[in-house]
Amino acid sequence: MTSAPVQPPFRDRDRPALGRGVSTLIPSGPGTAVDSAADRARAALAGVRTVPVHVGVLEAAVVLLEERARISDDATERAAAAATVAKLREAMDAAAS
Repeated sequence: MTSAPVQPPFRDRDRPALGRGVSTLIPSGPGTAVDSAADRARAALAGVRTVPVHVGVLEAAVVLLEERARISDDATERAAAAATVAKLREAMDAAAS
């Protein structure tokens, strides 16, 4: 009779680096400086590093964010969406040249 090998306890160092520390980078919840979705998006953009992205993904994001900026009742959300659209368009223009 055989049994499955015993797995060692899961540790933080065993996790892939992706996603580790996101709550530290983008804190959220009551009493934090980033309570709204727009605030969390702004904090995420501040921590983003350059990575390759297919231009179609950028185009889709622009369409969705332009609509969000148009219909949102929240001025902070509209401003964050508009700023993100500007950054995405800048990235697409840079990729085209």
